[in-house]
Amino acid sequence: MLKKRIIPCLDIRDGRTVKGVNFINLRDAGDAVELAARYTMEGADELVFLDITATVEKRKTLVPLVEKVARAINIPFTVGGGINSLQDVEAIINAGADKISINTAAVRNPELITEVASHFGSQCVVVAIDTGIINGKWKVFINGGRTPTDADTIEWAMKVQDYGAGEILLTSMAADGTRLGFSLGITRKVAGSVKIPVIASGGAGTKEDFRDVFLETGCSAALAASIFHYSELSIGELKKYLSQFNIPVR
Repeated sequence: MLKKRIIPCLDIRDGRTVKGVNFINLRDAGDAVELAARYTMEGADELVFLDITATVEKRKTLVPLVEKVARAINIPFTVGGGINSLQDVEAIINAGADKISINTAAVRNPELITEVASHFGSQCVVVAIDTGIINGKWKVFINGGRTPTDADTIEWAMKVQDYGAGEILLTSMAADGTRLGFSLGITRKVAGSVKIPVIASGGAGTKEDFRDVFLETGCSAALAASIFHYSELSIGELKKYLSQFNIPVR
């Protein structure tokens, strides 16, 4: 059985790590390079770096900061935010990332998924899906969660797989930053609709939340931010806890 991955996430604004609730009310969470180094020491399986205002501010990802973080770690590294072209992807990969994450650009131009996958391999392409409830249905949001679309979350997940994505990063906007647990229902449905790995994101607040998302959905990994940033739970402690429930971890 494939081992489940624990992935800390660095949400970056103005060069600093931040964290909010439901994608708003952001507060400082520390230095990105220091946090990245700490998570590597603690046993994180991967690291995700999201420049959360790059798309809205119509600028590129902070490449110099990506380079600094890459030098501080020795684990797989995914970078997203403001990536709109093959040239953007190349710059991020050259800066030290192993994978790139695209959301808004993928919705606006799904062919970009195929283009990146054909040049760098599907394993390099993570499609981030920010999902929220509109009139009782889970819909895809873009522009850092600011703009709703008509796209159905499950249908979009199946499409990005067909376009060549190697992985999906599914973030529940309803749960994000609440620490009330992952949105198990939509995570279960998305993971059950695709064959590629799904990373569950949004809502982690306790060790039990990670246990539940692994036992009750088909996700391959669980991502969290604030619970790790503020040292409320160490990754080593979490993995030890999960192993008690026969959840395979590295």
